[in-house]
Amino acid sequence: MNPVPERTEAADSEALLKRLEWTVIRRLDGLLQGDYRTLLRGAGIDLADLREYQYHDDVRHIDWNVTARLQQPYVRQFTEDRELAAWFLVDLSASVDFGSDLRAKRGVAREFVGVLSRLLTRHGNRVGALLYGTSVDTVIPARAGRLHVLHLLQRMAQRPAESAAGATQLRDLLLAGQRIVKRRSTIFVVSDFISPPGWEEALAQLSRRHDVTAVRLYDPLEMELPDLGLVTMRDAETGEQLLVDTHDAGFRARFAAAAQARESALLSSLAQAGVDTLELATDDDLLDAILRFADLRRQRSRMAAGGGAPSHLGVLKTEPRRAAS
Repeated sequence: MNPVPERTEAADSEALLKRLEWTVIRRLDGLLQGDYRTLLRGAGIDLADLREYQYHDDVRHIDWNVTARLQQPYVRQFTEDRELAAWFLVDLSASVDFGSDLRAKRGVAREFVGVLSRLLTRHGNRVGALLYGTSVDTVIPARAGRLHVLHLLQRMAQRPAESAAGATQLRDLLLAGQRIVKRRSTIFVVSDFISPPGWEEALAQLSRRHDVTAVRLYDPLEMELPDLGLVTMRDAETGEQLLVDTHDAGFRARFAAAAQARESALLSSLAQAGVDTLELATDDDLLDAILRFADLRRQRSRMAAGGGAPSHLGVLKTEPRRAAS
């Protein structure tokens, strides 16, 4: 038995949730004016009827076959559940412990899940989670209530039982989501997406059944290195260490170019998978990021009025706040 760490994690989770309720959730709930469904599209389960498209309808519900036959946009109407279900597929592998300032990516992930979970459960909806450390080692069933949110945050605070070296297999987390989340839900995949290839198709498959948002975590130092002289860099996933000279302008330029190439490839993969993307940096303001994201999702729903493309065909980028140079 080891009750002390559990009490510490419980107290930490309570303190975190109280802080988020005062600084983010209350303001967010008011600014969204109760329109939390902006963040949760695709709640319908059973097809009920077809009707002509109206302004503000979700373009994801357009029936393109009927629209083509009748030469007039028609949308599918669904019989909605009284309660929405949201699931968080959270990557808590070694790489999310990185952070160059006051917060690590793990802390940002925990705050995001806390804010969205509490916002939804305040309206009677259920949230669940799958947590990945070195494997999908935790499944938290979808339930409602503040105590459930505290339980979720406490489980996220617990490190995986083993911190074995090895690359994150994000594909395993996404496939587990396909197996476990049976009914159509809103899913947030919270990860830094530092993983070997192979997860892209699994994400695309998940998005065909559910409304999926990729919440991409990153730290500014992963994009551009400052001039700090000789620095020992360690791969959090494998433990490999390398001594580099950040005073070398050529090295910094090559690092930035490689980071930009990875960024472009990642955003392209997310777009091809058909998911929206919320980017969260360790120095970003969580409230501002969520509000920008909600506003952009509203804009997506209005695109059809101007003949725009369906909203799931591109990546939604929130232009997170960058640190001043």
